Amino acid sequence: MILLVDPGFREGSLGYDEFVCSIAGIVERAGLPWACQHYTALNEDELRDAAGIIICGTALKDNAFLENLERFSWLRNARVPVLGVCAGMQVLCLAFGGSVRPGCEIGMTSIRITVPHQILPDPPSFMAYELHTHSCVPPHGWEILAESEICIQAIRDPERPFFGVLFHPEVRNDRVVKSFLEICEG
Repeated sequence: MILLVDPGFREGSLGYDEFVCSIAGIVERAGLPWACQHYTALNEDELRDAAGIIICGTALKDNAFLENLERFSWLRNARVPVLGVCAGMQVLCLAFGGSVRPGCEIGMTSIRITVPHQILPDPPSFMAYELHTHSCVPPHGWEILAESEICIQAIRDPERPFFGVLFHPEVRNDRVVKSFLEICEG
């Protein structure tokens, strides 16, 4: 089962349909079971039963998760692949010692691959949909896989299958989610 984590400001917020359900559709079309839980209501059983975890994005001004990072302390002990999308990448960075700072991108953006990886489209670049007001400074030792003119766009932990993408693959680059699911299947 793939666990989708909703970092929206409240359970069932308007952003759920846009940012969580669209990723759920990709997982469903890949033929994998999935479950979703709001980040404030996660429990040990859901985390233990997951074959992979996707921390979804949020609406543009929905940054409440940044004030509740202790709710993501389970990431330190996660033993399955994790993909953070937009807000999820911000969570990954902050949970492992990186930081976020102002960095706004909205709409289609050209992304340059700096280190090719199976999770990303083919090099040298691709177009992706952006919707964020914060950019990320990755944790020490994490590898930068892609950048735009303004922000780091994709990162990975070299020691664990943890990935972050600042763009929204559910809009135009569903191959990113599919590639992550292949990593989860193993």
